[in-house]
Amino acid sequence: MAKGSVTSGDVARRANVSQSAVSRAFSPGASVSDQTRKRVLDAAKELGYRPNAIARAMISGRSRLIAILVAYLDNQFYPVVLEQMSRALQDRGYQVLLFMTDPGNQDQVVQKMLQYQVEGIVMASATLSSSLARECASTGTPVVLFNRYVPSSPTSSVTSDNIEGARQLAHFLDAGGHRRIVFIAGHEDSSTSRDREAGFHKGLAECGRALFGRSVGGYSFDGAARAARELFGGRDRPDAVFVANDHMAFSVMDVLRGELKLRIPEDVSVVGYDDVPEAGWAGYNLTTVTQPSGPMVEAAVSILIEQVENRVVDKRAAVLPARLVVRGSARLPRPPAG
Repeated sequence: MAKGSVTSGDVARRANVSQSAVSRAFSPGASVSDQTRKRVLDAAKELGYRPNAIARAMISGRSRLIAILVAYLDNQFYPVVLEQMSRALQDRGYQVLLFMTDPGNQDQVVQKMLQYQVEGIVMASATLSSSLARECASTGTPVVLFNRYVPSSPTSSVTSDNIEGARQLAHFLDAGGHRRIVFIAGHEDSSTSRDREAGFHKGLAECGRALFGRSVGGYSFDGAARAARELFGGRDRPDAVFVANDHMAFSVMDVLRGELKLRIPEDVSVVGYDDVPEAGWAGYNLTTVTQPSGPMVEAAVSILIEQVENRVVDKRAAVLPARLVVRGSARLPRPPAG
């Protein structure tokens, strides 16, 4: 018998079980005894049978596919998240379809996603219009925004507490004696960057200080380098800079040390946000704020799968605590006088 012609009925006959038992044996989480599953799997191996996931999806009406949309992977935070999320979804019996997009065409890519009959969507480093979000909700396709949110959208979201994390950075830099503190933003329309800037302003105000200057890096390596040259190109140079994420902070540090010959942290302190693995490398040793990628992924997957399984789309928001990580790229707080 040719392997391609082997059917589930052939496996059922060889294992001496019903065809529905064969189906359950290959379905994650289905009710079937260990003994029956072993008989089915042994028979399938002997016959060279592989279940047809597409055919099974057509019969059951369930694809068990989850789409993940990302706009870029340059930021070292997202490859880590992508691996963790893929594993978490696979552990729950779902498979991942990865889609890449460019800023401005997310809606078109989401329309393509829906053609694959995906059961849920996670959008990381990307977002979608409120109208398309409502369309997804009306068709019963839950959407979770990861590391951002849109207040007017019916989509769920998972973020860290960006406001509080940035507030802690402001207090840390003030305690280190800095007075000319600047900020390099990501995208102006990014909720993540806006919240980090708002939290930073709040923390500075609590310390009786105001922002010395700001520029926009656009979450890109080159954009951050241009922003650093702009802010540090004059006579009255900043003595500290908060960069909206670690990826841009690395570029800023390269410019400050390589082009402007400034010492970090003796001449200028640099702090970031995310705590990607590279932040702990000796070459950067970056003081930053940890985004708890594992708990954030778990929250996103739990929200999504709960809605997929219950066939209900609800707007939910999970905000996880952020934590300051002190390394060597910023001056330490001064000891109290006396």
